[in-house]
Amino acid sequence: MNVLPSWNHGSARQAIETFVSDLDGRGVPPEQRVAVFDNDGTLWAEKPMPTQLHYLLQQWAAAASADPTLADEQPYAAAVSGDYSWLGAAIDRHYAGDDSDLGAIVRAIVRTTDGMSVEDYEASVADFYAKAQHLTLKKPYSGAVYQPMIELLRYLESNGFTCYIVSGGERDFMRPMTTEYYGIPPERVIGSALGLKYTDDATVRYGAELAFLDDGPEKPVRIWSRIGRRPILACGNSNGDVQMLDYTSGLRLLVHHDDDTGRGDAPYDKGAEAALAAAAEKGFTVVSIRDDWATVFPS
Repeated sequence: MNVLPSWNHGSARQAIETFVSDLDGRGVPPEQRVAVFDNDGTLWAEKPMPTQLHYLLQQWAAAASADPTLADEQPYAAAVSGDYSWLGAAIDRHYAGDDSDLGAIVRAIVRTTDGMSVEDYEASVADFYAKAQHLTLKKPYSGAVYQPMIELLRYLESNGFTCYIVSGGERDFMRPMTTEYYGIPPERVIGSALGLKYTDDATVRYGAELAFLDDGPEKPVRIWSRIGRRPILACGNSNGDVQMLDYTSGLRLLVHHDDDTGRGDAPYDKGAEAALAAAAEKGFTVVSIRDDWATVFPS
């Protein structure tokens, strides 16, 4: 039976199948079979912009409409004008290690949810997923997941793995869709987190701060604090995933966005230069979207 039908036969697929088949011979028990996956650019498309940014732009435009003075400052100016070049450059600089513009983005993010209950935020995000379409694929975001990665999740689970999402994306933005899109329940979603507080009306609400950004060296810290085990398989795609891959004791997969065949995932290396350059030295298995995936998105 072909358990990975969207994967071409090649070195990446062989590495996965060999690693998994060897676990029984090595006597690795199910409780040690922990796999962690980045989300944006690893489990689903992150271009032309991360999905959460699409949601936030809608929220920021609405906020600037209610308070026109916001339209003169970033990132609200980008949301109102539709010129996202400032945001794109800020994100690219972050992946290059320059967070000079990250503060303005974080302040706008926490302002969006400040004082909101976790249930109201969940409902707002769920409504977004129900209505929004991917900006270039022109289909719901459920159709922007990578079909080969969904198959990999199921393959690992059938071999005793417990799979987690470990993302720089915000945890509570991912949770409303991860069960439906990936088959991963909310308690196995690890991501950046907004500050929370319990209020007198018996409600958990968001505060005016970012609790932590789950990226780079923070990812292994959050893996240990949430899971209490070192993963034996990890998959990422960017510079921010290098430490998570380093922390993993077994198979380390690095998705390379090199598909120039027009299947909907345009090629790019920006934000992954350091990871790709270090792949051979660190022993990462590079997964070429162009060469290793027969299918990219669900039909």
